[in-house]
Amino acid sequence: MTQQPEQPFVGGKAETSGEANRLGIPTLAEDLLLLLFQPNSGLQAGTGTIAGEDTLFYTLAGGVLADLGLGDHVRTNTGWGGTTRVEAVEGRPPSDDILRSAWEYLSEKPRGVQTVLAAIGPTLRSPLLDRLVERGDIRRGSRKALGLFNTTVIEDGGSGRRSRLLEDVRDVLVEGAEPQPRVAALAALLSGSGTLPQFDPEIPWTSPVITRAKELEQGNWGAGAAAEAVARTVTATIVHNVIIAASVLPQN
Repeated sequence: MTQQPEQPFVGGKAETSGEANRLGIPTLAEDLLLLLFQPNSGLQAGTGTIAGEDTLFYTLAGGVLADLGLGDHVRTNTGWGGTTRVEAVEGRPPSDDILRSAWEYLSEKPRGVQTVLAAIGPTLRSPLLDRLVERGDIRRGSRKALGLFNTTVIEDGGSGRRSRLLEDVRDVLVEGAEPQPRVAALAALLSGSGTLPQFDPEIPWTSPVITRAKELEQGNWGAGAAAEAVARTVTATIVHNVIIAASVLPQN
């Protein structure tokens, strides 16, 4: 059963427009949200939606934790009763504000992965979307609903970054390319969230693709990823918990 936060988490403060130039490299969670954005899937022509909204906060939280794991900012260990807990690596805070908020939450004490996902996830969608808008990857627009009311919509920003990310993931899942750690984590989280079928036909939903995606979920990233053994283990643990959360939440 999905655990609830042990205490409220406050994080994910959105940047102001004056901070846009200081955003730096996109976080894994930003890339994940950008991929989940489905252009031309909205009710009105030229607008899009975010796939997997029902379980989105677990997926984005998984992206934050995976990013912290890839950067050696957190590690997992075995807690009481064999449960998996995640803890901050002392003296290794990330520079990114959203990642740092999660790291500071974990620096208080080790916590169960499900607890962390439920704690940090609900605050993430808005600031991550704000960042994608600041970067020009997604654009907010206004359309008439029923010909009467103005409604806010999201549209492709025209930066081309989503297409490049999708091509990287496709190369790994369809063409069998050995992934870079970030691409492996992205593909694993997409698979674990249950949203991968929505990328068909760009990423065909076939048996080989499903098999490869499951391998990535389990941390089987290829021989070249040996140096990222700890990161692979952390990511595989996180993805496993995202899968549990994504399957339990709709039932609740």
